[in-house]
Amino acid sequence: MNIDHSTIQKIAHLSRLQIDPAQEEAYLKDLNAILAWVDQLKTIDTTGVEPLIHLNDAVNVLREDIPQAPLPHATALNLAPQKNSDYYLVPKVMDQPGE
Repeated sequence: MNIDHSTIQKIAHLSRLQIDPAQEEAYLKDLNAILAWVDQLKTIDTTGVEPLIHLNDAVNVLREDIPQAPLPHATALNLAPQKNSDYYLVPKVMDQPGE
């Protein structure tokens, strides 16, 4: 399968991309190289090879989920670096529109 200029333009339209016509030839060359590489992969004989599910044998070790009583409000507030009566004080990270 080869990609031509009309296919590049169609892909760009579907992707909502604006491709500079000067760079279109480079994209055309790169996409055709990728498809040629995929065609090479299709020629490999994989009979008898099981599909790979995991890349390694690592096992995710999780602790048992044990329900516990929640931390009392006053204790949690005492752990805060800054507080205001019943609330944590945190640095402002977003500006309000119009500020």
